[in-house]
Amino acid sequence: MKAIIINSFNELDKLTYVEVPVPGIKADEVLIQVRALSVNPVDVQTHRGTGVSRWLKDELPVILGWDISGVISAVGDHVTEFKVGDEVFGMVNFPGHGKAYAEYVAAPAAHLALKPANVTHEAAAATTLAALTAYQVLLQQGKLNKGQKVLITAAAGGVGHFAVQIAKQLGAYVIGTSSAANKDYILSIGADEHIDYKTQQEAEIVRDADLVMDNVRSQDFASTISTLKKGGTYIKIPNAVPEAMQELAKGKDVNAFFYLVQSSGADMKVLAEWLGKGILQPNLNVYDFSQIELAHQLQLEGRTRGKIVLSIK
Repeated sequence: MKAIIINSFNELDKLTYVEVPVPGIKADEVLIQVRALSVNPVDVQTHRGTGVSRWLKDELPVILGWDISGVISAVGDHVTEFKVGDEVFGMVNFPGHGKAYAEYVAAPAAHLALKPANVTHEAAAATTLAALTAYQVLLQQGKLNKGQKVLITAAAGGVGHFAVQIAKQLGAYVIGTSSAANKDYILSIGADEHIDYKTQQEAEIVRDADLVMDNVRSQDFASTISTLKKGGTYIKIPNAVPEAMQELAKGKDVNAFFYLVQSSGADMKVLAEWLGKGILQPNLNVYDFSQIELAHQLQLEGRTRGKIVLSIK
């Protein structure tokens, strides 16, 4: 099969297409012929030596990627939920070595869900790591409830655009930040209010949020947490919250922490239901499997609306 590898965690190391054996599967795994995969910021960060590279340093050369949608071509002896021919999708082995940039992927059955029949593989592949992050942060970590107010930064991005839709599904009042160019889009997917981060200050507009989901790597932390009411929660996605910032949050009676998404077939089943019903609608930027360098460059630039997906024909 064809796969994309890196030989070192260095931005100068090219993503290389190679022929490698089709992986074998364990008793609790399935073999998936991949039809589409998605590219995430963590892929690019890992390639450049940050992200989750420290967990993969002993496995070089590495096949990057975690998000897939495809067709099962073999099932392990202990797998009862899926069969050969089933169309499935999921975020595989995160955090860990997902090996998704390949034509075939061995995946734990427990990390997958059936793809809705009315959804393309490209849309399914997009609704994985980013959507799981939004789901787990808003429901499980932030415990967002109906009627509460949530501020979502970078609301037009991969995680952000799912977070807006999920928060709206939960009945929250949703405020999304982005450039002015994405205002209409963010409002169209369910946001009640928009903040242009280039011309407006969040803290001058919002003072009573119950939850802030911060999807921006560098941000004025003190200003952002001041948008929260006492007892509110601030959750950082792209990187950790330094100890000094945690102490500042405590002084303002705000909970502040970092969260890293985890693979979960149970959560994927919820996303699959919402995706099939049209509750979740990923914004797709689809490229061919041969265009991995372009996909990484676009992800690095960070100006893409929604998700970057590679299609394998």
